[in-house]
Amino acid sequence: MPKVKQKTHRGAAKRFKVTGSGKIVRHQASMRHILTSKTRKRKRKLRKSTLVTAADHHRISSLLPNA
Repeated sequence: MPKVKQKTHRGAAKRFKVTGSGKIVRHQASMRHILTSKTRKRKRKLRKSTLVTAADHHRISSLLPNA
């Protein structure tokens, strides 16, 4: 029986990016609305992307076959 290629989960591909070393990068939540109640410092820190935790790494990498 021929080996079937795994398809990339398109929703995950739009949200996550794989670095050169194999780590998965994601954007942070809480920057869509109700921004007036958040401090300037907090909003500035939320702009930056962060790495996916070790607990979620396997789950997300299964959705991205190139990870």
